[in-house]
Amino acid sequence: MNLLVCIKQVPDTTEIRIDPETNTLIRTGVPSIVNPFDSYALETASRIKDEQGGRIFVITMGPPQAKEALIECLGVGADKAYLVSDRLFSGSDTLATSYILSAAIRALQAKEGAFDIIFCGKQAIDGDTAQVGPEIAEHLDLPQVTYAVEAKVVDNTVVVKRENDDGYAMIEMTMPCLVTVTKPAYELRLPTIKSKMAAKRAEIIILTSQDIEIDLQHCGLKGSPTKVKKTFTPQVKKGGLRINEADGAAAGYKLAQLLFEAKMI
Repeated sequence: MNLLVCIKQVPDTTEIRIDPETNTLIRTGVPSIVNPFDSYALETASRIKDEQGGRIFVITMGPPQAKEALIECLGVGADKAYLVSDRLFSGSDTLATSYILSAAIRALQAKEGAFDIIFCGKQAIDGDTAQVGPEIAEHLDLPQVTYAVEAKVVDNTVVVKRENDDGYAMIEMTMPCLVTVTKPAYELRLPTIKSKMAAKRAEIIILTSQDIEIDLQHCGLKGSPTKVKKTFTPQVKKGGLRINEADGAAAGYKLAQLLFEAKMI
């Protein structure tokens, strides 16, 4: 099987800083990691590879430093890595990013063969939009299932256990397809010393705007319909009152009494 995992290198911090001129993330001097949900996606793909055989490709879009994230993925199951990197792609929003990645995926398929399943994390922790995976599926005209906690190949179909508000739903779809993955019940596999050394020696293939068929009008800041007008850190309010009563009815009565005394009702 040919499996592709889309990953992203994200800041390893909650202290997100924004460039006031471009309204994009400042990554300089901030340690980076593989987006956790993308790691879950890679583990899901690796489990399918363990059962079905095949190859796992990983792809990311970002600056040259994103190679480190790809090397980490090569150490825990991926076979080949591609970095989509070009200054013309800088500042792309989710729509532009998904457009660029889908064009890169088409280029990869022409070279490596069609992908049976494309995996993405459900969302990136630096943006939390959960848009890029589904948008890639739309660009490539693929069926998709989001919020997967488990995915298995049965005959010529993919059976996905999807998390929802009421529990789980089992969904079956034909390949090729796209699956976005949330946190599963199982643990991630760890790299070995041997796999780490092999990953550091592996070639990271770089794709630029010259290597893929793409309309640059839909890339970068100019090609992004989403514009950030303002960013700020919300103030943390202190204080408050905890109501501890024997049951809900008593707690409701106590709350009403407090609101009445405060002349709010």
